[in-house]
Amino acid sequence: MDQGAAALATGAAPLAGPVSYGRKGALEVRLARSAREIDAAQAVRYRVFYEEMSAKADEATRASKRDADRFDEICDHLLVVDHDLVPEGEGVDGDLPPEAVVGCYRLLRQEVAERHGGFYTASEYDIAPLLARHADLNFLELGRSCVLPPYRTKPTVELLWHGIMHYVTAHKLDVMFGCASFEGTEPEKLAPALSWLHHHHAAPDDWKVRALPELYVEMNRIPAEELDQREALRLLPPMIKGYLRAGCYIGEGAVIDWQFGTTDVLILFPVAQISDRYLTKFGAKYGTPGKRT
Repeated sequence: MDQGAAALATGAAPLAGPVSYGRKGALEVRLARSAREIDAAQAVRYRVFYEEMSAKADEATRASKRDADRFDEICDHLLVVDHDLVPEGEGVDGDLPPEAVVGCYRLLRQEVAERHGGFYTASEYDIAPLLARHADLNFLELGRSCVLPPYRTKPTVELLWHGIMHYVTAHKLDVMFGCASFEGTEPEKLAPALSWLHHHHAAPDDWKVRALPELYVEMNRIPAEELDQREALRLLPPMIKGYLRAGCYIGEGAVIDWQFGTTDVLILFPVAQISDRYLTKFGAKYGTPGKRT
């Protein structure tokens, strides 16, 4: 059984019927609804992580040309679809052709994670105290985000955010979190950016999360008064810049992911505290997420 088929077999991800969250021109954001569409997302991830970036593939991954792990079986998969790549008459009632999937995000709700061994993030960060402190809230893990190079544009990013906010609203979720990555495994080269995040965006005590002790990489590498802000911001990946504009917090300590060739930081969004600009743009028009009533 391939990863996509396994996802259908678990019954964990709501794949029955098209769940569309919006469209801008030829681009649509929606949930995957079949094993074939999950497979298409895994193919996009392989192209970005393994062919474009520095992830190290084992023999099975090279043979399949898919980025896949056990979490695919229990997650929902948010897709960006280019309908200009869908032949007329295809994809209306059935699968999309795989080449039409041009971007994706992986979404894991807490209720699903707890039934299937926990969150992916727990392999890098000690999230158990955070979950315990906020036991009355529902958490959503964001992961495996990628977009093919021709589509790394503002409309695509806006569609992804639009889809995530719809999903958060539909499932009454309170907190989003996950690992965001810098390319490269040499933290000293990222010192200005990591230090900037540490000094200016650290999570307050109630939301603190720390990297696992055996993986912990110090982020406080340059004193605040010695930081070159322009250099720090230049080193921040666009995705992390977007998270910061939305008002996210950053966990304590970075982690080097040797398989993917990245240096990871933890991002954390209490939904009720996301900046009004983002909620207005991507949420309010369709039902603003926030604290449950």
